Amino acid sequence: MDLKGKRIVLGLSGGVACYKAAELCRLLSKEGASVQVVMSEAACHFITPVTMQALSGQPVYTDQWDGRIANNMAHIDLTREADAVLIAPCSADFIRKLAHGACDDLLSTLCVARPARVPLMIAPAMNVEMWQNPATQRNVATVRADGVHVFGPGAGAQACGETGLGRMLEPAELMEELIAAFQPKVLKGRRVLITAGPTFEAIDPVRGITNLSSGKMGYAVARAAREAGADVILVSGPTTLPTPHGVQRIDVKSAQQMYDVVMGAIGGQHVFIGVAAVADWRVVNASDHKVKKQEGASLDLKFAQNPDILASVASTTTLSGWPYCVGFAAESENLVEYGASKRIKKGIPLLVGNIGHHTFGSDDNEIVLFDDTGHTVLPRADKLTLARQLISEIAKRIEMNSLLT
Repeated sequence: MDLKGKRIVLGLSGGVACYKAAELCRLLSKEGASVQVVMSEAACHFITPVTMQALSGQPVYTDQWDGRIANNMAHIDLTREADAVLIAPCSADFIRKLAHGACDDLLSTLCVARPARVPLMIAPAMNVEMWQNPATQRNVATVRADGVHVFGPGAGAQACGETGLGRMLEPAELMEELIAAFQPKVLKGRRVLITAGPTFEAIDPVRGITNLSSGKMGYAVARAAREAGADVILVSGPTTLPTPHGVQRIDVKSAQQMYDVVMGAIGGQHVFIGVAAVADWRVVNASDHKVKKQEGASLDLKFAQNPDILASVASTTTLSGWPYCVGFAAESENLVEYGASKRIKKGIPLLVGNIGHHTFGSDDNEIVLFDDTGHTVLPRADKLTLARQLISEIAKRIEMNSLLT
């Protein structure tokens, strides 16, 4: 549980998106956080404190004169032990209050009175015209400049019937944002290109050759890189996985398509991480129509090698050392021997090895890092944990790379 032991003050200002705050509260609690809910008077018109109390398991505060706190200073006491304050939904009016330091109710006052070490995060929620209004944009720019983390908004259909920017992010997206806020920003300002998933090499319009890669590790690496502050592009083969929040995803099918996208996007990237299980071969005599089964007939397929994406990217590395190339290798045996030799053959500084038939489709893994100094084992853990450890290792190496160039 990524938020285990974290104390979150969840503030609700007025807006129909308060219904999403109920699910957000449930998700945060499930993730191990202790959630203290504070509601504005306007929020109570959209959802009741009783609902939020039931979901958080703690009394809900709505009044700055609430006598349940011994010193009658809820605006002070509620944030002194907090790890973060998240206002979701955050209305246009409440953004105005934050921008001008207004203290006219409990929620606005505790935001101003919170200790500097406690980050303030907001999830804007309003009509598209309200969001685009110049006054709102000025206020958003002000709170950003003051160090407030602004999550969203999203775009789409709104309760008023209009469509556009202004929707509060979904609860799962907000939870990802909150979790990311607690991760070290070791790749802040870096651009990272990642491949993930299998490729699919067509035999005919309905059949093809692929592999058992689920894409889980690549997607975890993309999420971990984004959590670390990087600008992430994820080039994905066919998977059923949701795109990590904040990651730009480009879908492809074949190895050639993946090669074309990667080589077209590699310019200006600081890091390339090739996690995808790319097919070594493609069918050169693929049929334009479904091949019919005929009694006694055999299927004569001819193959050609696919381009080597990792080696091709490695060949573009400049004298400044960018992009820093990381490869993945799935082996069925002799991992240490094959991993070390493959890193040298590919001409890359870091290779990540694993036993393929043990990791494909699973939620956990054990990986081995190969570099110039030898190999290091990262013990079995869930793939997101391993991905974060890998990103930390990459950050250390590119920092050294920057010092040496």
